[in-house]
Amino acid sequence: MSQPQRKFNLKILRDKVLTPGLLFGAFLGASCITNAPSIANTGLDFMWDADPNYIKLKYIQSSRQRKDRSTYFFFLRSRDRKTGILKLTIKVPDYFDANIKLNKLKFCRAQIGGYRTRSKCVEDVPSVIEISKDQTSIDIYPDQPIPVDKNTYALRMKIFNPRRAGMFQFHAYAQSPGAMPISGYVGSWNMDVE
Repeated sequence: MSQPQRKFNLKILRDKVLTPGLLFGAFLGASCITNAPSIANTGLDFMWDADPNYIKLKYIQSSRQRKDRSTYFFFLRSRDRKTGILKLTIKVPDYFDANIKLNKLKFCRAQIGGYRTRSKCVEDVPSVIEISKDQTSIDIYPDQPIPVDKNTYALRMKIFNPRRAGMFQFHAYAQSPGAMPISGYVGSWNMDVE
């Protein structure tokens, strides 16, 4: 005896398979859209009018919340340094109203963190660090010029974030050793406080 064959029913297919699949897809898409602001915290930079002379430098900022304790790492990777560095000047925006203290600054050879490791100072670089009175400039004078090598160097800064939210652009200028030392633009770090 043969068993009776069932006819393929489109109504069952629609009710049991397609409708739940479409609902799950819509739910998944909506959850991705609601989590979109978290993508902004990944260091995405957007510029309206991209300047061809602008060079983006890598940085780490432990907290982006206003008035929160934060550790900043301003990195200078090997590809960012074209010549040796005799003096490094970091221009701080005048509207960055955080209190920068000399004892909370350290210039070091650094390791950039990844998925399993944290960014950290590996070895201190003996140097003299000066902050201008209006706190718009940080000058670093290493005892020995920073060579052009494969190492990454960084200025580590521990501060309380500014009271006001905003985007802040720090610029780096390096003075190269030689008969006629000239300061040149190295790049910029763009960071924000929410």
